[in-house]
Amino acid sequence: MQTSSQPIARDIVLIGGGHSHVGVLKRFGMQPEPGVRLTVICTDVHTPYSGMLPGYVSGHYSYDEVHIDLARLAVFAGARLFRDEVVGIDRIANKVLCRNRPPVPYDRLSINIGSTPRLSGIAGAAEFAVPVKPITGFNQRWLALLGRVKAHTEGNLRIAVVGAGAGGVELLLSMQYRLRQELQALGRNPDLLTFVLMSSGTTVLPTHNAGVRQRFERVLAERAVEMHLNAQVTQVESGRLLCANGLVVEADEIMWVTQAGGAPWLQGTGLALDAGGFIQVTDTLQTVTDPVIFAAGDIAALQGRPLEKAGVFAVRMGPPLADNLRRSLQGQALEPYRPQRSWLALISTGNRYAVASRGSLGFAGDWVWRWKDRIDRDFMRKFSEFPDMASRSTAPVPAASQLALSQEESLQAISAIAMRCGGCGAKVGSTVLSRALGQLQVVQRDDVLIGLHDPDDAAIVRVPPGKALVHSVDFFRAFVDDPYLFGKVAANHALGDIFAMGGEPQSATAIATVPPGLEAKVEDLLFQMMTGAVEVLNDAGCALVGGHTGEGSELALGFAINGLIDENLVSVMRKGGMQPGDMLILTKPIGTGTLFAAHARLAAKGRWIDTALQSMVLSNRKGAQCLREFGATACTDLTGFGLLGHLVEMTKPSGVDAEINLGALPLLDGALETVAAGIVSSLQPANVRLRRALRNQEAFAQHPRYPLIFDPQTAGGLLASVPADRVDACVAALKALGYPHTAIIGRILAQGEALEPVVLTA
Repeated sequence: MQTSSQPIARDIVLIGGGHSHVGVLKRFGMQPEPGVRLTVICTDVHTPYSGMLPGYVSGHYSYDEVHIDLARLAVFAGARLFRDEVVGIDRIANKVLCRNRPPVPYDRLSINIGSTPRLSGIAGAAEFAVPVKPITGFNQRWLALLGRVKAHTEGNLRIAVVGAGAGGVELLLSMQYRLRQELQALGRNPDLLTFVLMSSGTTVLPTHNAGVRQRFERVLAERAVEMHLNAQVTQVESGRLLCANGLVVEADEIMWVTQAGGAPWLQGTGLALDAGGFIQVTDTLQTVTDPVIFAAGDIAALQGRPLEKAGVFAVRMGPPLADNLRRSLQGQALEPYRPQRSWLALISTGNRYAVASRGSLGFAGDWVWRWKDRIDRDFMRKFSEFPDMASRSTAPVPAASQLALSQEESLQAISAIAMRCGGCGAKVGSTVLSRALGQLQVVQRDDVLIGLHDPDDAAIVRVPPGKALVHSVDFFRAFVDDPYLFGKVAANHALGDIFAMGGEPQSATAIATVPPGLEAKVEDLLFQMMTGAVEVLNDAGCALVGGHTGEGSELALGFAINGLIDENLVSVMRKGGMQPGDMLILTKPIGTGTLFAAHARLAAKGRWIDTALQSMVLSNRKGAQCLREFGATACTDLTGFGLLGHLVEMTKPSGVDAEINLGALPLLDGALETVAAGIVSSLQPANVRLRRALRNQEAFAQHPRYPLIFDPQTAGGLLASVPADRVDACVAALKALGYPHTAIIGRILAQGEALEPVVLTA
C-alpha cells in the first residue's frame, strides 16, 4: 500500500467502480498526489468490463478475465475501498450517505454508477423481467438463467430479449450460442430453445449504419431468431409479453435491455438531471449544479453534446476526469473533455465472429473477433498487471502542499509533518476527541455507574452479586483501509476471549492510535473506526466506558474488556478439560494471515478478502453459547498463535494428545492459493517453531494445507472439544446459528509416551 509523509488534507470520494473510475484509480496509482486520499464506495469488489461480457456469456472468457478486481486496484492506488450502497448526498455537509455505515466526507466527489433499469413504467416488468443493468449484478442473473436452462427437460423453452440495440442483439446471440452448446454437451436437442427479439423501433441496431444493420438482420434470420419490431411492450405477465399493437408473445424467460435511467436516489441530491434522470455535466465533467461534484460514464449527460451510452466514452473520460479532480484541488483551471465524433464499435455474434462499425463503415469476420479479443485483453491488463513502486512517479513531496488550503489548514498540515511529541504530548486534542466520541451511541447498562455518558478520570462499574470479573485485552494495527470495518474486526477480536470462556461482556475501554493530520480528517477517521467498534460492542451488550487516543504513524485499535461470569465458575469454559474420545470442532475457516499478507502484495483476489472480512466480523457469541449447551469440555478462540499453537495450549493442561485431520480443515477462499505461492504472515515463522509439537510432521510437511495450521488468525473462530455422542448435533446447531463452515477437524486421544502431543492425518 502507498503511504505518504504528508498528512491527508483532501478527500476525493468516488461513488461507483465504473470504467471512468478505474481509470482514475490507475492514474492516481501511477502518480499519487501528496495530501490527497481516494475512497471508492461500491457494492461489489469486482467490476465487469462491458466490452467482454458477451464473450463471458458465450463461454469464451472466465469470470476473472472479464472483471476488474477493485480491491487490488484500490491497494495499488493507495485508495480506500468501502463496500456499501450509496443512498444520497448531503451537499451542505459534503458527505456521502450510505445504507450501512456512517456518512463519508468528501472535498471532491465523482459519480460513475452507470444506469439503472426503469421498469416501473411497465406493468409487471419489475416482477417478471430480468434487467441486464446494472451490469455489476449481471453475473448472478446470468448464472440463474444458465441453471434454469440446464434444469429444463420438457418442452420448448422461449427466451425473450426486450431491446434491439447493439447491447440487446449481442446479448441474445451470445446467450443463444452458449445455451445451445450447453444443451448439446448434455446430449439434449438445442432446438428446444427459441429466442425472441422485441423492439419498439423499426429496425435493429438503430444507431449503426444500414450495412451493419443488414449484417445482423441476416445473422438473426440464419439463427432462427423470432423478431418483433414496432412492438412496444406495455405489460409483462408471468410467461408472456403484451404489446401496444395487440401482439402477445409467450416467453419463459425475459431479459430487459432497453434504455435505463439514473439511480432514484439522485432525485434527492438537488443536482440538475436530464429527462432520463442522468446528471447534467459541463465539458469539464463537473455537475452544472455543484462544482465540487463530478460525474462520468453512462450516468453523465454532457451539456450540448448528447452521447450514446457506450463504454468507449466512459473509458475515455477516465484520464480527463482524474486530471480535473487533481486540478480542482490545486485551484488550477480545468481542461475540457472533448468526446470523439465517431468511434469504433466491435459487436460480436457469440461464435468468435464480430462486426466492426464506425460511422458509415462496416466489416466483419473471424479476424475482427480476434482483433476485438486482443484490444479487450490489452485493456484488462492495464488493471490487473501493475508496475513496481519504483516505476511510478517519484516527484519529491514539497514542504508545503500544492493543494489549495486555507491558512488554518496549512498551519495544521505543517504541524502534522513536524516532529511530534511523545508522552502526553502525543494525545489527540480534546476538541477533536470530544466531537468524534460525542456522536457515538453507546449501549447503556445499569451496572456502569460512571462511563462515557458522565465522563470522569476513570470509569466505575459494579460487579453484581454472585458474579466474578473476567478480563482480557487485545490491540493491533489496521490491516484494512476501511476504518469502520477495522473497528468492527478489532472489537470482535477483543470480545473473543470473553465469549470463549463463557463470559458475558460488560464494559470495554478503548486504546486507539491515529496518524496526525488536519483536525477534520483525524476526527472523521476516529469517528468511522469507533462507530464500527461500538456497533459490535453494543450488539454484545458491552458498554464502551472510556479509553485513550494517541498519535502514531499507523492506525491501530484495541480494547480491554471486562466480562461477568458466575463466581462459582461452573459456567466457565477453559482451555484445559479435554477428554480422550472428545471430538475437535472449529467454527470458522482459517487463512486470514496469508490472505492479508497477499492483499498487501496485490496477490489476493478482492472476493477472497471480502469473504475473509465477512468471517472476521462474525461474532463468536452465539457459537460459544451453543458449545456450552452441548457440553464442550474445553474452548478457546483462534488468534495469532494459529490452530496448532492454540491446540497445544489446550492439550497441555488437559493432559491429552490430539489428532488433526488436515483434509477436514475449513479454509477461507484463496488461502490455499496464497500459501502455495509462499505468501505468509510475518508471524508465521515464529508459529512454525511449534512444529516440534507434531509427532509426524515430516510425513505431512509437503501437504498443501500443512502451512495453514501455523497461520495466525485475526477474529478467528472457536476451537472446542465436544463429547463424541453430542458432536453431530452440536455441529448442526452451530451451522443453523450462522456458522456454515463449522467442521469436525480431529479428535482427542489419551496421552501417550511421546513428547509430541499432536498427530496429523489427511
